[in-house]
Amino acid sequence: MPFTEATIKGLYVFEPRLFPDERGYFYESFNLKQFSEATGFVGNFVQDNHSYSTYGVMRGLHLQLPPNAQSKLVRVVAGEVYDVAVDVRKNSATYGQYFGVILSAENKKQFFIPQGFAHGFVVLSESAELLYKCDNYYAPSSESGILYNDIDLNIDWKVPVDKMLVSGKDLILKTLKETPINF
Repeated sequence: MPFTEATIKGLYVFEPRLFPDERGYFYESFNLKQFSEATGFVGNFVQDNHSYSTYGVMRGLHLQLPPNAQSKLVRVVAGEVYDVAVDVRKNSATYGQYFGVILSAENKKQFFIPQGFAHGFVVLSESAELLYKCDNYYAPSSESGILYNDIDLNIDWKVPVDKMLVSGKDLILKTLKETPINF
């Protein structure tokens, strides 16, 4: 399984090997042994989530705090998104930096985001469906997040601001500097 470590340590982009023929294609979307060997991941994925959104929908930047922090393995099965992870590990050399990747049904890329990162995405196509695995269960008491347009992060979301649709819950998130995060 071809994994590439991103410019921020701990983040990986996985590009599966496709086996196409006249009937369509086949690929292995997940193999725990190969995934763990490539990324160093030692947990277990315990929850799968499915998200559907339309063009310009921005979801994020979300995370769960310890002891309920989550690692995620994200992929798109319909459409295209710009997927972003922000390093919130206080002692990291890349604290406050982000890495983004285009995930699409066409490119089949997957994005591994370990604990210690905030995660968000915006839909670039007419609509998109994401599937993502989590290594911890959803825990409302541990929910946290960072304002998607935090000027210190300076994320280029690749969609004009006037075309973005952001939930009320995400609009009231605070900046990274204002958010208490214990990683």
